[in-house]
Amino acid sequence: MATTNKRDYYEVLGVGRSATEEEVKRAYRKLAVQFHPDKNPDDPHAEEKFKELGEAYDVLMDPDKRAAYDRFGHAAFAPGGVGFGRGAFHDPFEIFREVFGGGGFGGGIFETFFGGGGGVRTEDRRRGSDLRYDMEIKLEEAAFGAEKQIEIEKLDTCDKCQGSGAEPGSRKISCPTCGGRGQVVSSRGFFHISQTCPRCHGAGEIIEKPCQKCRGEGRVEKLSRVKLKIPAGIREGTRLRSLGNGEAGIGGGPPGDLYVVIHIKEHKIF
Repeated sequence: MATTNKRDYYEVLGVGRSATEEEVKRAYRKLAVQFHPDKNPDDPHAEEKFKELGEAYDVLMDPDKRAAYDRFGHAAFAPGGVGFGRGAFHDPFEIFREVFGGGGFGGGIFETFFGGGGGVRTEDRRRGSDLRYDMEIKLEEAAFGAEKQIEIEKLDTCDKCQGSGAEPGSRKISCPTCGGRGQVVSSRGFFHISQTCPRCHGAGEIIEKPCQKCRGEGRVEKLSRVKLKIPAGIREGTRLRSLGNGEAGIGGGPPGDLYVVIHIKEHKIF
């Protein structure tokens, strides 16, 4: 049986299988801006398309992942495949930031494409990564439905600092790298380019004493149990979305989602 019903990554980006890295990046840049959720708040399908674009870009820009995909297809990223499993894909919103540099001439990427003035400081609130879990179910469960419980290791909110990343009683101080501006300026020839500060990620502040348990990230690895209802008549490769059960966000950002991909076991009779 096929492992998933996912679209071909080359088709997603609209490039040929011999496309260069520059061609892949150019295609991604055009489509990612077009389908970014912030630009399409009334389109429920835009976020799914945006995530699909990020996943395709992530694979086709990584030589090892691309080689595995060219040889094995989507099966390369299934559990027990060829070395890629949980965590194989990066957060699509982080990919977007990396591709566009997190800034431009005087402003951030969102000001550049979605309106707003230059020099706007953004808080370091980032959405948690989505997770994927491949679940095998019996043919009978696929036909009549079932209730299942799964266990996943994921980055969850630190119970010591409650996600703040700070030791109790600690305070935020002005970022010494950018002087509290949230932006750093570099010179390239005649141009002065403003980019998001790599230390404070645009917040302009850093934590004076980071939490010792999570090292300032606000998240720690935890084993989480998730209950899932399998609807009757489900098909091979169906993706079930569990809202908010992905990894915890950073700096108070929202959590990601959990996507469970259904695989139906072979029946000895049917």
